[in-house]
Amino acid sequence: MIHVHEQRGEWLEPLRSYYASAGRPLPAVTLLAGPDVPRPYRDLLVHEEDMTSVLERYHGEAIGLRVLRAGPQDGAWTREVVLVASGSGKPVEFGAIRIHLDRFGPRPREMILEGRRPLGGILKEEGLSYRCRPGAFFRVRSDTIINTVLELDGEQPLFGRYNVLYDPADRPLAEVVEILPPAGPGHVNTGEP
Repeated sequence: MIHVHEQRGEWLEPLRSYYASAGRPLPAVTLLAGPDVPRPYRDLLVHEEDMTSVLERYHGEAIGLRVLRAGPQDGAWTREVVLVASGSGKPVEFGAIRIHLDRFGPRPREMILEGRRPLGGILKEEGLSYRCRPGAFFRVRSDTIINTVLELDGEQPLFGRYNVLYDPADRPLAEVVEILPPAGPGHVNTGEP
C-alpha cells in the first residue's frame, strides 16, 4: 500500500535545501497519484522497495554513486547524489537525501559517510531490516540543475517520488526525493514470469 504524505511541501525539503544552496528556485512540481504516473516510470517509482534494487534490475547492472554535496544539517547527514549505472557511468537517478546517522551502527554509518555506495546498497549489503513508504509521486520539468546532473539537454518532463525508509522500530532512517531521467523503451524486469 502506498501512503500519501499528509503535510504538503514538507516532502520536498531534501531537494529544496539543495536548490537553496545553489541560489536557485525549486522547479515547479506537480503531485500525481501513483496510478497517474505513466509507464515505465510507474514501474520504476510506484512500489515499496529501495530505488537501488529497482534500478539494478531495470538496467541489468550494479548501481554506483556520485556525491554532489554532503554534510551535516539539522542533526542529520544530507547529501545530493547521482546514481549511475556502473558499467556505462550513465546517470539513472538524481537524489536529495536526509539520513539519520544515529539510527545506524558504526560500520553502516562509516559506509554512508564514505559516500561510495547508494544507501539501498549499504542496507542490503549489511543485512539491515528496513521498509520503504513512498509518500508522494510527482512530475517536474527539468531545469539547468537537473539537466546538468542527469546529462540532459532542454527542458523535459521527468518523474520522481518522495520516499521514507523506516527501521523495524518504525523510526525514519532516511527521507529522499528521487528524480529519474527519461526512460528508454521497454519495461521493468520484475523477476516475475
